Amino acid sequence: MRKAIAFVLVAVLTGCGPKDAPEKKDVPSVEELASDPVRLKELRQQCKTDRPKLGDVFCNRVAEATRKRFYGDGSTPYTPPENPPKF
Repeated sequence: MRKAIAFVLVAVLTGCGPKDAPEKKDVPSVEELASDPVRLKELRQQCKTDRPKLGDVFCNRVAEATRKRFYGDGSTPYTPPENPPKF
């Protein structure tokens, strides 16, 4: 009896595990998305309105491309102004 209960418990817990969704292989890279700002703007809007249809992987890459375009490569150091602002 205990083996049957243990088996049922294991079977139920196994069924509750995370679902592995197949990753789309045709998703463009971040560099490809960042190279076309007009298309990137359209894709950002589509991800805002219809994220379940487009998928998390694709929309995350669109967000990363937007971030990359905004921040650049990150190698530009901060240079303070020569004259401090007057308040």
